[in-house]
Amino acid sequence: MATEAQSEGEVPAPEPGRSEVICNFVICNDSSLQSQPIIFNPDFFVEKLRHEKPEVFTELVVSNITRLIDLPGTELAQLMGEEDLKLPGGAGPASGFFRSLMSLKRKEKGVVFGSPLTEEGIAQIYQLIEYLHKNLRVEGLFRVPGNSVRQQILRDALNNGTDIDLESGEFHSNDVATLLKMFLGELPEPLLTHKHFHAHLKIADLMQFDDKGNKTSVPDKERQIEALQLLFLILPPPNRNLLKLLLDLLYQTAKKQDKNKMSAYNLALMFAPHVLWPKNATANDLQENITKLNDGMAFMIKHSQKLFKAPAYIRECARLHYLGSRTQASKDDLDLIASCQTRSFQLAKSQKWNRVDSCSHQEETQQRTEEALRELFQHVHNMPESAKKKQLIRQRKVLGNQMMSEKKNKYPTPDSVAIGELKRASKENMNLLFSGSPAVMMTPTRLKWPEGKKEGKKA
Repeated sequence: MATEAQSEGEVPAPEPGRSEVICNFVICNDSSLQSQPIIFNPDFFVEKLRHEKPEVFTELVVSNITRLIDLPGTELAQLMGEEDLKLPGGAGPASGFFRSLMSLKRKEKGVVFGSPLTEEGIAQIYQLIEYLHKNLRVEGLFRVPGNSVRQQILRDALNNGTDIDLESGEFHSNDVATLLKMFLGELPEPLLTHKHFHAHLKIADLMQFDDKGNKTSVPDKERQIEALQLLFLILPPPNRNLLKLLLDLLYQTAKKQDKNKMSAYNLALMFAPHVLWPKNATANDLQENITKLNDGMAFMIKHSQKLFKAPAYIRECARLHYLGSRTQASKDDLDLIASCQTRSFQLAKSQKWNRVDSCSHQEETQQRTEEALRELFQHVHNMPESAKKKQLIRQRKVLGNQMMSEKKNKYPTPDSVAIGELKRASKENMNLLFSGSPAVMMTPTRLKWPEGKKEGKKA
């Protein structure tokens, strides 16, 4: 997690024994740029895929979300935006005439407060966030309300698009903090959107399993972080950008809790209704889910420095998409492919050595037999000419032909072994070994028989 030095702009030193070299050298012919720092974005291909092929990107991310959390048909349809959110007691997003009326009222209020989230609105609100980063030690920050008159002046200035000098001393930190909460509370929908509501409830239920496979009551933090990373990838860009700014501010605020008395959980109580709760929902509507939502908000604050990085397998899939591979694999698929390749290699190696041992034993036996026959044939050759000698010579020729035929069958040539192995390998096994690995390409090869072996085979 971020350190105090990081908050002041210093770059943390790499951990000992850990190397994350992005590139070995950089060639730059422009002398004016050689002294500039080089910025490498590890999520470059992820962002490229998100902007250029949003449907492919969404399918890739959602398939991995459903691998981690169980989303029934209705909840999955809500995540994809195909159905509206429905809460117990009829609470939920406004619809029909009331939705249109609320939209008109928001337009009357101004360009920032009460309007749908835009990058322009975030640029105005960022003035508040930037000021609060410099005043994190104020006791009761985000809990103690400010002066309503000063807040109205500040609100009007933001709605008019005015640059505000917050350092003039005209406004207090509590005025600015309260106005930031007010801005979030007046958004048409929560910052994490209505579509993601049920997914966040399911993430809160991710628990560890014991050695027997039974679910425990210990939260599985690694899977929760992974699920949040995926879920944040499919947020609308303005929501994702503001969420990152907000969580970083709250994370830095919680680090100063010895001064401001605001822990991560205290901050979660202040912001969960604006970030997670559906609009128009009351505490009675949410009932037992309130604890999950508050705990989930506190978890996001504590681990905010890890949540806006794409998982490694998503980065790899996006990179391979632009480097010629058409395969989109999930984390489980990548693990399965690597495991299958390792097992297949070990099996092939074992079979190869078994064949070598067997062939060595058979060759040794065959050599002893041939030596004995050569001694017998030499004895026949030294016999005086007679009808018996001619009969034995004819039997020797027949026996020799039989031995040559048996030798070919028992000891096939390397080419015949290769063809036999290829015929025995089923199409499914070959696909399992090679289809998942973009780096392995199989090219059909025709094995040619040497001329001498062709004639021997025909004979």
